[in-house]
This record gives sequence, C-alpha cells and structure tokens, in this order.
Amino acid sequence: MEYKNREQFLDTPSLRKEVWKHIFVNGHEKEVAVDFVNGYSDHCHFLVSMNAEQTLAQIAQLLKGESSFWINKNELTERKFAW
Repeated sequence: MEYKNREQFLDTPSLRKEVWKHIFVNGHEKEVAVDFVNGYSDHCHFLVSMNAEQTLAQIAQLLKGESSFWINKNELTERKFAW
C-alpha cells in the first residue's frame, strides 16, 4: 500500500484481519506492547504502550517495515506493497 497515493491494497476484510493479526503478534515478539491494531483498505492504525528505551520511530520501523516485508514475501497483494 503506497500511503501517498492511498491505494487500497488491503481490500478485503479477511486480508486486513490477517495483516492486523500479524502486526499484533510481531509487535509482541519484538517486545513492542501493541494494544490494538485496526484500519481500512488504505491505512492502518495501531495503539502501543512505549517504554523508556523505545522511540516512536523505532516502533514504526519494527511494525511497518516488517509488515511490508511480510506482506510482499507472502505475496498477499498483486503489486509490491509499501506503507
């Protein structure tokens, strides 16, 4: 999903559910306290609890960067996905 263009790559509820679940699980595996993930076909929101050693930039990279890689690796979209 190229956020700049608001392309609707995550166009089905089942795909969104799979991506949101992956972000949630991956966050916990990387010691990011993800409280909630949701969004729509062209964007994603996540609520996290940060500790003193984490920055927003680090968390965004862990969640957005890894999820883009995972979506592309698993070919969940027809074209290359990017946030």
